[in-house]
Amino acid sequence: MTFKRSVQSVALLNLAYFGVEFVTAQRIGSVSLLADSVDFLEDASVNLLIVGALGMSLLWRARAGMALAAMLLIPGAVTLWTAWGKLLDPVAPDALQLSLVGAGALVVNVTSALLLVRHRADHGLARAAWLSARNDIFANLAIIATGFVTAFFIKSAWPDLTVGLGIAALNADAAHQVFTAAKAEQLEAHA
Repeated sequence: MTFKRSVQSVALLNLAYFGVEFVTAQRIGSVSLLADSVDFLEDASVNLLIVGALGMSLLWRARAGMALAAMLLIPGAVTLWTAWGKLLDPVAPDALQLSLVGAGALVVNVTSALLLVRHRADHGLARAAWLSARNDIFANLAIIATGFVTAFFIKSAWPDLTVGLGIAALNADAAHQVFTAAKAEQLEAHA
């Protein structure tokens, strides 16, 4: 499968699972699932941008990257707002649904990483797409563990809230990295 086709497939998988996680997060009141759903939306956007950027000039690719970085901050704000609400009403999410949906996310991200692994050395865009899928696997494992911790050890909102804020911080860092890379490309295009 070509890199472009692999990235398109990963984008569609991410977009579809965004919906699953977002709806479940709203239904069970999970900050970690909401943050991870935002990450799925971010990954879908990044992968679609990569597909579009394959044919763009360096300057337009840089501009698209800066716009995407700004867009990535909006879902993080939604996650923080949800976390604030959870602090005011600290009810633990349904642990079984949390772990099951986290396991589904793990399957999607492992599949995505496998689709991209053979292209990871092709160029920077390919490596970025693969690293994103690979790194998301760790967030999914944390969500699954959060469900187990909530079910068997700490029947509290704190494990979910902690993992959700950690994922939101990773997403904010991703926005910063996308902006920094886009700014460097813009300077290179003007040089």
